[in-house]
Amino acid sequence: MTRLLPLMFLLACGGNDADDLGVASECTTTEDCPVVDWVADSGDADETQLECLTQFAGGYCGLSPCTNGGDCPDGSICVAHTDNNNYCFRACDDKPECNVNRSTENEANCSANFDWADPADDNGERACIPPSSGV
Repeated sequence: MTRLLPLMFLLACGGNDADDLGVASECTTTEDCPVVDWVADSGDADETQLECLTQFAGGYCGLSPCTNGGDCPDGSICVAHTDNNNYCFRACDDKPECNVNRSTENEANCSANFDWADPADDNGERACIPPSSGV
């Protein structure tokens, strides 16, 4: 039983993936997005404030800039967006995954039609691409 306690603690406390960290959540301001603890591939570990990317409809809790997947939380991808900026967007297999923390009015699409910030990261995954705000 004592060997199971650490595992049960980890499962109860969540993980270090995009859903647990709030990547792709709707927001109005950065204060709506969580401050997260995670370790980048660089080995840096500290608290990181997810940003409310307001250029997307409904806002989008993510990170910017990134240069490759190592700059993004587990379960997210460093995308070179059409606005010439790189963002950590949630990785996905299908559209419902993209909208766990989003309203139907501001649904993101699970798309393979995007450019990787670092082409060497391209492993065929798809990303939750939020709709532009049109502003």
